[in-house]
Amino acid sequence: MTINQIVRNTVARLKAEGKVWTPDVYTETFCSEAKKAGFTVEDCSGIDRYLTLFDKKTAEEIKQYRVRTTAELIRFLISKLGRLNPSEASVLVELLNSLAKKMAQAIDVLHNPEASALARKTITILETQGGATQIDLLKQAWNNFLSLYDNSFLMELAPFGSVDTTNLRRTIESLNLQEGRKEEIDHAKTIRLLVSSLVPSIAPTIDNATIQLSQKLQDNPEYIASDECEKELKVAIAMRIALDKESVEVMVSSLDSLLEKLSTQLIELIERSENSTSEIRNVKRDLEVLETNKPADFKTVHKRLYTIATTLEENVGLLSKDLHVHNEKVMQMGKKIATLEEELVKATQASREDFLTKLYNKRAIEEFLNVKEAEYERHGRSFCVALLDLDYFKAVNDTYGHDAGDAVLLAFAKILKEEARGSDIVGRYGGEEFLVILGDTELAGAKVFCEKVRAHVEQAHFMYQEQRIRVNVSIGVAQRSEYPSLKGVINGADERLYDAKRKGRNRVEPA
Repeated sequence: MTINQIVRNTVARLKAEGKVWTPDVYTETFCSEAKKAGFTVEDCSGIDRYLTLFDKKTAEEIKQYRVRTTAELIRFLISKLGRLNPSEASVLVELLNSLAKKMAQAIDVLHNPEASALARKTITILETQGGATQIDLLKQAWNNFLSLYDNSFLMELAPFGSVDTTNLRRTIESLNLQEGRKEEIDHAKTIRLLVSSLVPSIAPTIDNATIQLSQKLQDNPEYIASDECEKELKVAIAMRIALDKESVEVMVSSLDSLLEKLSTQLIELIERSENSTSEIRNVKRDLEVLETNKPADFKTVHKRLYTIATTLEENVGLLSKDLHVHNEKVMQMGKKIATLEEELVKATQASREDFLTKLYNKRAIEEFLNVKEAEYERHGRSFCVALLDLDYFKAVNDTYGHDAGDAVLLAFAKILKEEARGSDIVGRYGGEEFLVILGDTELAGAKVFCEKVRAHVEQAHFMYQEQRIRVNVSIGVAQRSEYPSLKGVINGADERLYDAKRKGRNRVEPA
């Protein structure tokens, strides 16, 4: 099977499945067809082409976390970089720098001057180790390029062959540029269909200009290829739409007025139903006849509805005042329900939030732990749990008072928020004890995080009424994959916290 056949199979499959033809969807379908045909395509190898650039341990981690796309690979590397020690981070930065240069060199050889210019600029900045400002400006330039890039110009080649927006070479190879090939067109058949389509479908009349154009086309079918015919066709189509629209508006307006009147009278009749049984039966019978013997034209419908409305008008009086009373009660109940809903939202939020630190409370933390446990059991996504306890916190309360203790807890909660990643979950577990869930993190990375928190607390200035309160924190951390259950990993972190206290406090003890 040739590559052109695979492309045709891909297009046929996309049409049959009715999918939107985005680049990602096309690539996925094409690679599936190529694999089915036993055809090896380098672009379908995913991230395997990059694995040889990493050491064996990193490559195994990438496979373990099921990284499949380039975007997922970059996020994985960034996450790993934030958890590594300085020496490992330096090596990884060099690898990422080398990878970025190779990718930029690949882009430079593509047939796009804007992309090539940006790629060369990227290589220059990477080689000269440009600062954060230069890299941020470069990132913005790439974002602008992606936002403004438009490959729709390739579709101009569609009349000459199959256009593959993901493979320029394949598109060029499929082009058939032979001149002088024109298919004969059955103008007579086309004219008959065109003239039929110009007749309004709703309006009872047709305008003179459209009649004259139809006659011209029937007398001279070749007239359809002229510029004048194109202009007249646009006018005729616009006129056909306008005539139909005008007729519909007239009909709908008449029916709306009639049905509004009918609905009002029905409400009145229902409120008087105990004394108007015969009138309701008559109206019901008329409506049933109208539904069973549906008229074929609008005028008959209008006439029968008008008869029903007249009958209601003759037998029904004014609307009951009770309707307004009930309406007012309904509005009051609606306002009350809205107030109760707001109070419920506030109560729900408060039930998951610690009243002092505004971190998650123990109940919310346990819910998140159950979610992480489910992800671990289903997908093998490990995580770490860190238990943090302020040293000698009782002495702070005894010496400075409980207000000072609350101020220390608030300041410590702020430090945890600053050091935690957006994906980390931080909560107050009870008293001066806090718990942090570190998702997709191994024990070494969790220890780096805990050491940052410990050092930050040790160097911080905890102030209360112009007095500095010295505060330290002891931390125990454990990794889920090292324990048989969720309860086991929490107990493990608690045991390591006890070890930290026993060994002198102000330290991190990983399991």
